[in-house]
Order: sequence, then C-alpha cells, then structure tokens
Amino acid sequence: MHSGGVLSIGEFATLTHLSVRTLRRYHEAGLLEPAVVDEHTAYRRYSAEQIPAAQVIHQLRQLDVPLAEVRAILATADPDRRAALVAGHLERLQETLDRTRAAVASLRRLLRPEDPVVTVRSVPARTVAAITAVVALPDVLSWYATAMAELDSASDAGPPGGLYANELFADGKGQVTVYRPAPVPIARGRVEPLELPAVDLAVAVHTGPHDDIDVTYGRLGAWVVDHALKVDGPIHETYTCGPRDTADPAAWRTEIGWPVFRLA
Repeated sequence: MHSGGVLSIGEFATLTHLSVRTLRRYHEAGLLEPAVVDEHTAYRRYSAEQIPAAQVIHQLRQLDVPLAEVRAILATADPDRRAALVAGHLERLQETLDRTRAAVASLRRLLRPEDPVVTVRSVPARTVAAITAVVALPDVLSWYATAMAELDSASDAGPPGGLYANELFADGKGQVTVYRPAPVPIARGRVEPLELPAVDLAVAVHTGPHDDIDVTYGRLGAWVVDHALKVDGPIHETYTCGPRDTADPAAWRTEIGWPVFRLA
C-alpha cells in the first residue's frame, strides 16, 4: 500500500501499465520527474496526479515523437498549442505510413511477375482546357489537387488527364499539365486552352490506387523497349475513373501512355 499521498514506483507502474524501467528512463530523460526522490535511498515516489502525464508520454513515444517535442508538448499550458504540436507530428507520421504502404504495395507486385497488357493507340490532335506549371516531384500531388479543383469548374466534358515531362522524374522537377477535354476551352484563372498534338501512345492501364503505379510504369517501359522506339515527350496519364468518380479505390483506373514510334 502507498502512504503519505504518494505511490511507490512499483505501484505507479501498475496503475499506468508502464514498467519500472520505463519510468526510470522517463525520469533520466527529464520527461517525468517523480513527486519525491528519497535523498538517502534514491527511491522514487509519484503522485496520483502524475498518472495522466505518464500515459501521455507513453503514447507520444509509441508514436515515435522525438524527446524534444515530447518536452515541448508537456511544457505548454495552452491546449491549442499542444494540439498543434501533436497534429504536426501525426501529419509527418501519416506521410511515413503512406510511403511505407506504397513501398509494400510495389514490392508485392514486383514479386508477382506478370506480362502487362499494352495497346498502341493513335490519339488525334485536340484542344483541351489545361493548367501548366513547373513542379517539384514531392509537390505533384498537392499541386494536382488544387489545379484539378480549378479545372473542374471550367470543364467537365470528359475524363481528366495529365502530361508529365521526363525531367520531372529524371531531375525531380519538371513541367506538369493537367487538362480536361473541352468543346470550346476558355481562359479562366490559371486555365488556358492548349493544343495537344497527335501522338502514338503505348498504353497500359493501372488498376487501383497509385501506391504501386511505379510498377505499371516500369512494366510498360520494358514493353516499349522490346516493341517500339520511344520518343522524347511527356508521359500521358488519363484518369478514366478516380476518387472523384468513386470512393472505392479498387475501381480506379489510370491509363499510362508512353509516346512511341511504331515499328513494323
């Protein structure tokens, strides 16, 4: 039993579901000072009021929040500031989880060899409503989301598409265009009419979310090397079914087109 309004480290460990070793480590790191440390025996004693703090520290460390950030979260009395600090780390953690999920999806497909279904398609010249910018590769998704939202208000005549310059992948920064077919494209904000020239494309369809779209790119590229002479030009993507069309990721379809010269 505890006495004098404080708990032994063993009792505190039982109530918080934290090991004695973990509590000692929190003390040594300056995260959770015991309420009392006996100057003769060095025994640590804790108050019941410290239980929530101990559990908060444990959950933060379970999320791999760095020690300095844990200290900052514990030190601030402003609940909004605490929430912002935690939210910032959770956002970074989500990005890490997204990268991990994408890597796992790619590896699973790479370990399951399959021949891609590729068709060679002649696409005629056409005029579209488009937004174009030079974008860094890590920013493509966020840029695409804002550009497509603006484009949606200008045209809904057909499935959207994108053009991705080789430099985007080779150098990490390059020209990106998103577009929608439009009978009579008009200029509005960043949206401008764009003439797309006629092109022959080797096309493969990527099914599902883009976590493993790199595998589809790679298999299409291998097919192109074996069957055609590729030309310098942007990669074409057409989003025949995507998040705007259905919440079911398994139903998403993205056509990837590689500009080619046909070989007899």
